[in-house]
Amino acid sequence: MPGRKSPARTDLARADVDCAARLKILADPTRLRVVELLMGGPRRVAELQKPLAIDQSLLSHHLAVLRDAGLVESQRAGKGVVYRLAPDVELPASRAAIDLGCCQIAFAAPVKVTPGKATPGRLSKGPR
Repeated sequence: MPGRKSPARTDLARADVDCAARLKILADPTRLRVVELLMGGPRRVAELQKPLAIDQSLLSHHLAVLRDAGLVESQRAGKGVVYRLAPDVELPASRAAIDLGCCQIAFAAPVKVTPGKATPGRLSKGPR
């Protein structure tokens, strides 16, 4: 029928929207920095809060956005919560990139945890 998309094209279009939505979420410097910090392994909220130097309520908002997008997972640990990269996002071999399914984001510099600094890592444009 004219005007109807095939199921394969619809799935591809949906994947493009999902990818664009994830990239939009990571366009926020604080969320990008959170992902960069979690590339070093699971962390409690307080361990994320120190290097980001932001209020706990704002950090919780960013973590909720990342969790809703499927980029991070949370697990109760006693009175606190531990966050980690979602298994389908993490690239365990490199620990320097994440896989969004549609593309990979690589960080040029290793994760540096400096209290009071909230600057995101530099993104690489791919192999040189």
